[in-house]
Amino acid sequence: MKKLQMVDLKSQYDKIKDTVNASIQEVLDTTTYINGPQVHQFQNALEGYLDVKHVIPCANGTDALQIAMMGLGLKPGDEVITADFTFAATVEVIALLQLTPVLVDVDMETMNISIDAIKKAITPNTKAIVPVHLFGRAANMEAIMQLALEHDLYVIEDNAQAIGANYTFKDGSKKKVGAIGHVASTSFFPSKNLGCYGDGGAIFTNDDALAHTLRGIVNHGMYVRYHHDVVGVNSRLDSVQAAVLNAKLPHLNDYNKARRAAAAKYNVAFANHKNIVTPVFDLNGDDHVFHQYTLRIIDADRNALMEHLQNKGVPCAIYYPIPLHSQKAYLDVRYREDDFPVTNQLVNEVISLPMHTELDDEQIGFIVDSVLEFFK
Repeated sequence: MKKLQMVDLKSQYDKIKDTVNASIQEVLDTTTYINGPQVHQFQNALEGYLDVKHVIPCANGTDALQIAMMGLGLKPGDEVITADFTFAATVEVIALLQLTPVLVDVDMETMNISIDAIKKAITPNTKAIVPVHLFGRAANMEAIMQLALEHDLYVIEDNAQAIGANYTFKDGSKKKVGAIGHVASTSFFPSKNLGCYGDGGAIFTNDDALAHTLRGIVNHGMYVRYHHDVVGVNSRLDSVQAAVLNAKLPHLNDYNKARRAAAAKYNVAFANHKNIVTPVFDLNGDDHVFHQYTLRIIDADRNALMEHLQNKGVPCAIYYPIPLHSQKAYLDVRYREDDFPVTNQLVNEVISLPMHTELDDEQIGFIVDSVLEFFK
């Protein structure tokens, strides 16, 4: 059996190495390391894949979120609602821009931001909602967009974990997540479903005027060299990373399909276990692309299970062990513990198992057996 890893990037690379190497070599031959043709090629290809008018590449996913908020013209003190159960990047950019983060609870089944919690959190100072498509599952975008319409709010999708997932509307129509809100961000960190070999990110929007603003912000506020029209930052996707992404984007649907297939095998193996709650997803749908495969462990010691798995050589992780509202950087007297019953429960129950495109049946079988052995 191959060595188990949370993400097996080497095996994935081995299958496409000729394409990747040739793409990188092209950059080296042309020496167009910044804003080279590979960047523009990737931008155009991703626009087509997502069916979105504008993709603005940038240096990383955290920059993408920050630049999206800068482009919307949000002002210090404006309130931005987002999920308490997610990675800190989502809230740190809100704080960095001196906006007011408003953390709310999540839904138990999906682990995505709770619609009821959003409704309760909206005030006259609310200007935006940031849904996170957590672990690869599409948030309830139809309900979120309706709330935004009713209250004149922006929706900024944090799509760092769910690129390639579709959201299905009540009328049966579908859109790629990241192409639904007013603006969206994503990360191309190496372990993502579409990852480069360093840092990278992008912003998506269908708004022409906003796209123009964003393109200036990522490049020091310049549209013409040495003419700084807006306050900007230095955040560009370099050509080498774009070359890698050009090689990998054609495989994204297959990568996501492989993740879903692995998740289905896990779910079957753990079905009806009294101590294990598996992710709920439609086997025939595509709203979940499993950036992580995350279980809930109930009426059992999750931390002891983690130690057991590590001793068996099965990598695992807890995403996320501390709620954002309890993090030192984001403590706020406005928050009460009973505002976050689901998040506070999840941080004590969740555990993520290996999930990547190269998982084979032998590996999945060993992982499953190791988990079930703990409960005997």
